[in-house]
Amino acid sequence: QVQVVESGGGLVQPGGSLRLSCAASGAIDMITVMGWHRQPPGKQRELVAAITDGGITQYADSVKGRFTISRDKAKMYLQMVSVKPEDTAVYYCKAFAGHRGYWGQGTQVTVAS
Repeated sequence: QVQVVESGGGLVQPGGSLRLSCAASGAIDMITVMGWHRQPPGKQRELVAAITDGGITQYADSVKGRFTISRDKAKMYLQMVSVKPEDTAVYYCKAFAGHRGYWGQGTQVTVAS
């Protein structure tokens, strides 16, 4: 079993920056891929970025060049810069371990002036 907890969400102005954190606990040695997903109001959840235990990263086209994912074993971060109103969403951390995915409860990010 793996537990993940997100933190760092909040209100940020357009063009501003924010850093999200995800802390995993439990069977962390089994974690392979970790990722950030988001669910904008009234829309489906979507992948934002992912990172393997080897450091290979993947980004959604909408955030390339603005968001940076990083990881230190059981902790993962999402550095967000030049944020836009369309980045407003609940951001979720997901960790894969033993062919199962484990979700956090989410953290709200609101981009507004």
